[in-house]
Amino acid sequence: MRSDKHKRLVIPGPVEVRPEILDAQAQWMIGHRTTAFADLFARLQDKLKQAFLTQYRVFISGSSGTGLWEGASRNCIRDGHKALHLVGGAFSERWVDVSRLNGKEVDVIEVPWGQAHTPDMVADALKRERYDAVCITHNETSTGVTNDVKAIADVIRPYEDTLILVDTVSGIMGAEFRTDAWGVDLALTSSQKAFALPPGLALASVSDRVLERAKTVTNRGYYFDFVDWEASAKKNNTTSTPPVALMFALEAQLDDILAETLQGRWARHMQMRDMTHAWAISREFGLFAQEGYRSPTVTTVDNQARGIDVDEMAKFMGGKGWSMDKGYGKIKGKTFRIAHMGDMQPSEVEGILAGLDEFIGA
Repeated sequence: MRSDKHKRLVIPGPVEVRPEILDAQAQWMIGHRTTAFADLFARLQDKLKQAFLTQYRVFISGSSGTGLWEGASRNCIRDGHKALHLVGGAFSERWVDVSRLNGKEVDVIEVPWGQAHTPDMVADALKRERYDAVCITHNETSTGVTNDVKAIADVIRPYEDTLILVDTVSGIMGAEFRTDAWGVDLALTSSQKAFALPPGLALASVSDRVLERAKTVTNRGYYFDFVDWEASAKKNNTTSTPPVALMFALEAQLDDILAETLQGRWARHMQMRDMTHAWAISREFGLFAQEGYRSPTVTTVDNQARGIDVDEMAKFMGGKGWSMDKGYGKIKGKTFRIAHMGDMQPSEVEGILAGLDEFIGA
């Protein structure tokens, strides 16, 4: 039985999950080595390819997106070769840590939090050094910056040995993302962001180029070995026990996402972003992310000029049934984040902003 004390989630993950999607997890359990599971897996592959706009496979992992950072780094960066990481926030910093902790050689292009990476930065780096992969954070959840993956990928593609690896954990299904059209080799995400599912699933579209590279890497690890994953996927299965209940929920959600259409979903997120931005500016807050690179899924409100007490704000909003964010990492308090992702609707954004107005006395 669900509690009537539930506070609706306005945090950038996990996001609110609709009751019908929660209920989809409660189907009778099936064995993961059965025909019924193989049929589920095959249906999911067809729908995931449509959602990721890819002709290639989409791997399903019983993990967080962090696991797929490790999988990407281990499978795509060869010993004695380097990767280039683009860093500009807490989560892009963590992916660098993952690569280094897996023994990979890494160069970094770092920008201040709130700033975006430009194609020129990457082009200059590629002229100086050869890289096995460039690792890009599409939507930096800590800062609300959306990097221009398409433009950055355009300058990488002429380097045929350089794979384009993208963390779009808080981007895809909310922000426009065209995997194949942009030439992205690997795009990874998690279930608890704009997919609007419970945590526990990670997903990655993986090109043939990635699999060919993985075959040349001796120590790919065990759990995230893409070559093994591909062998199992060809049989509509997984190498280890999958989160079957979450996969039932994933299928139900994919049906609704595809019914809304990707274009419709992108437009709804942009509408919610613009509503939130207009509110922040009109209430004399700032926007932390660089102009022109502001996320459709999460707004990082710059609180430095106005200086509201984010703890008191969260407590006040909690009393109205909303669970609010108070900023992340070194910019906690200096900023707070308003997530407008997943299945949230513009009418809900209006309610959230009205509550914030009551708190600040607007």
